[in-house]
Amino acid sequence: MKSAKVSVPGHSIVSSTPQSVLRAGSTRRAAAALGISQPAVSQHVKQLETTLGITFKRSANRIVPLQEAWELLRNVELALTSLDRLEASIFAMKNEEKQRIAIAAPSVFGFVTMPKVVAIIHAKTASNVRSISGSYDQVGEHILAGRADLGISRLPLDPRLFEWAPLGSARNVCIFHPDHRFSKQACIEAHDLAGETIVDIDPQFAAHQMNFNALRFAGVEPNILVEFDCNGHEAGYVSAGLGISITNEIIAREYEAFNLQAKPVEPSALYHYVAIWQKGRTFSNTLSVSLEAIIAAFSTAPAKG
Repeated sequence: MKSAKVSVPGHSIVSSTPQSVLRAGSTRRAAAALGISQPAVSQHVKQLETTLGITFKRSANRIVPLQEAWELLRNVELALTSLDRLEASIFAMKNEEKQRIAIAAPSVFGFVTMPKVVAIIHAKTASNVRSISGSYDQVGEHILAGRADLGISRLPLDPRLFEWAPLGSARNVCIFHPDHRFSKQACIEAHDLAGETIVDIDPQFAAHQMNFNALRFAGVEPNILVEFDCNGHEAGYVSAGLGISITNEIIAREYEAFNLQAKPVEPSALYHYVAIWQKGRTFSNTLSVSLEAIIAAFSTAPAKG
């Protein structure tokens, strides 16, 4: 990261010094990483402690930052990321160069949807695209921190922070290998999963709780082969014939290349997907084209099953 100056009342502190100390754990290693003397590093740390009222605990020749210091580091890095993006935007405007659009989305949309989005943007503008992945919560964080211009997410969202455009709604589906017995059924119900090997999303996700409450209500104890923590991981296991999985219609569209089948599953939840941006954001022509590209990519995605 660049060595940028962070202004605080009465002082100007080189932000790379406290960052290096936090990561290295000692002034000696931080000095080596920065190419400056150890006393200079110590001086910067003392100045930071005095100015901001945070404390670095000294222990056996090591500096152990308290929670306030880690929070400062996180905020400094977010601020520097935003400054870097602002600097790049100003440079592009002054030089009439192409604009880079950053789009945040869960990584599963990199299979089908994001390539369609990029193709549309490339065909209509001279801009390139930076694709940033993360959970739905992280997508929102990327937007608010200025790391992403647009995002693909799901409702509910805080209307005080975000604006959005609808992309589509989806219900739950069961995905399975084409040779599976479920291919002959119109709908999969909880009791149908008795004895089935299941590839399941991590228990921290609400979808896991809904699916397993339905199974246990039907008197079926789930047989879990593998748990995954990110949509997209299940497709490989299911394609290999190692089990079935429950997702939703929009996620299932991303698995075209895996030759999987999808059938409705009951009970089901309803998911509302949206393209999001920071509330009050002013749209350039390129950003408008990018939003239209996301909407078009969702509306033209072929349904599976």
